[in-house]
Amino acid sequence: MTQESLIERLMAENEEFRRLRAEHQSHDCELEALKGSSPLSAEQQWRITELKKLKLMAKDRMEAIIRHARVTA
Repeated sequence: MTQESLIERLMAENEEFRRLRAEHQSHDCELEALKGSSPLSAEQQWRITELKKLKLMAKDRMEAIIRHARVTA
């Protein structure tokens, strides 16, 4: 099974995976919007750091779900 087809299956079958992917995309959109403003306030810089961490946490959990799905498939 290809990575893309596995992700499609997980999107259809796994609520946690769908939620994580939506969160990851939402954080990415907010991050891009913040990066577009200049100069950045201290609060905006802190939020960018927080968003990067949240995106990474979501990505790590999605990767764990993908690895588990590969083993059980």
